[in-house]
Amino acid sequence: MFDTIKNLLAVPELKRKFAITLIILAVYRFIAHIPVSGVDTAQLQAFFTSNQLLSLLDVFSGGTLINFSIVALGLGPYISASIVLQLLTMAIPSLEELSKEGDLGREKINQYTRLVTIPLAFVQSLSVITILKSQNIIVNQSPLQLMTMILTMIAGTIFLMWLGELLTEYGIGNGISIIIFSGIIARLPVTFLQTASTVSLDQTTTIITVALLSTVVIAAVVAVNEAIRKVPIKYAKRVRGSRLYGGQTTFLPLKINQAGMIPIIFAVSLVLLPSLAGRFLTSSANQSLVSLGITITNFFNPGGIWYNLIYFLLVVGFTYFYTAIVFDPEKIADQVKKNGGFIPGIRPGKPTADYLNFILTRITLAGALFLGIIAILPSIAQGFTGLTNLTLGGAGILIVVSVVLETAKQLESQLVMRSYEGFIDR
Repeated sequence: MFDTIKNLLAVPELKRKFAITLIILAVYRFIAHIPVSGVDTAQLQAFFTSNQLLSLLDVFSGGTLINFSIVALGLGPYISASIVLQLLTMAIPSLEELSKEGDLGREKINQYTRLVTIPLAFVQSLSVITILKSQNIIVNQSPLQLMTMILTMIAGTIFLMWLGELLTEYGIGNGISIIIFSGIIARLPVTFLQTASTVSLDQTTTIITVALLSTVVIAAVVAVNEAIRKVPIKYAKRVRGSRLYGGQTTFLPLKINQAGMIPIIFAVSLVLLPSLAGRFLTSSANQSLVSLGITITNFFNPGGIWYNLIYFLLVVGFTYFYTAIVFDPEKIADQVKKNGGFIPGIRPGKPTADYLNFILTRITLAGALFLGIIAILPSIAQGFTGLTNLTLGGAGILIVVSVVLETAKQLESQLVMRSYEGFIDR
């Protein structure tokens, strides 16, 4: 491992990319501690500490929400915009054609994603400020000052988006994923200290349980993230001139978790809306609205069975939905047919597409159930251990492990190109 790192740093290009990555992450962590003016940060931190929902959002934002920094929204609006554009690509033929035009088409879609990010950031920043006003954390602010706060938060999201694109182009790994990863990692010490402060020395069983659970979750995430279903494909022999082509056997790798972490991010943004709306209604002067808000808040309590059941079902549903977007069996079957390939025992064309769809449906069920369990893991862990501030949970671990594996594979490919030993032990 140390020899591999030495070889990695011995390559000038990789050394430069590594340095750029560190600089960009340092800039990100610096601006994550610059607060927006007009907010009582002490009262804000007390409010976040007492609210498990907001603590979960703060973990995903890398601590920018609890500081209410200029990048408080994080990359949430950009991720939402990316999902919206992917859905529109399926629904609008012109966008689908644009996505097939190579680098130029992808660049145009990326530009559309950036434009969609702005109104989404406006809506999210307005929602956050409205909630904080209802809790008297933001007081005595004129409309101009409130608009300034909204524009500042929008500018912070755009700046983060720019940093992510810079990191993708000049650094190591996927820039957006690396920024999210660094934010979660930055919150780990705080989360660990908060958890440790509630555990006494005589609770040895609880400490061992948390350590074993964390190890099992990490191992399971790695196993599922790397698990694939190999579909064998044979290519017929073809004679062109005096040469013989084809005749080899390969396989089509179908990942069990095709959707990655997107279903959890999408589901958590939806399942938190009723709770946030309920807390907003509790600050109303109308007693009927207050009662309604209390009912909604209690029903969607993160520790309650209904909240976790709805969360679990949303993750499972979005896993199937997003898998259907990123993997098209008919397109894959058509490409295999054009290249002269076939699945043994399956006729080319529509039968191949139906067979791939059948396999994908079965393996996606396993991936969807795994993601659903990972999503509600904090509640399960709290039930076993009694700890109320395990806010990181399996979703954060899934993101961290996925980004580490993805970055390691990219470094592996860079080292293989230069004839060095593999970055990942085989």
